[in-house]
Amino acid sequence: MKILGIDPGTGIMGWGLVEKTNSQVRALKYGCIRTKPNTPKMERFIHIYRTLCAIIEKEKPDQVAIEELFFFKNQKTIISVAEARGVALVCALKSDIPVFEYTPLQVKQALTGYGRAEKKQVQEMVKVVCHLDHCPKPDDAADALAIAICHAQTNQKLASEQVSK
Repeated sequence: MKILGIDPGTGIMGWGLVEKTNSQVRALKYGCIRTKPNTPKMERFIHIYRTLCAIIEKEKPDQVAIEELFFFKNQKTIISVAEARGVALVCALKSDIPVFEYTPLQVKQALTGYGRAEKKQVQEMVKVVCHLDHCPKPDDAADALAIAICHAQTNQKLASEQVSK
């Protein structure tokens, strides 16, 4: 089972692809989709859309896990991140891939056992769970892998589908 994790953002959207086999999770690929700050918003969204759709087409994930927006101090930021998240959802849904959503609290809980864990703790657990030599960089890619791992470790529908294959 291949799971694409997405950490939404307008300037940087992290993505991470993991494969779950039985109880093992391994990172296959990860990276970021970057847009230039002074580019008009609609051009940024088109770039995110085309790039993410190309990743989905090439990597053929079975499921997508995406971070659910939780809380932002800056209202202007949350709106643009929500819009970029919508672009990511459209990419997955147009490819008929099931989408699952997780809050940052759920991701931290799944990886560290503690919902208020620090970002560094989550990144270290991504490294451990995926048997990597180093923490993935940039942080957005590590966050996307964490979201995919959270889905692989906690989603009961995934577990039942894995058994039936």
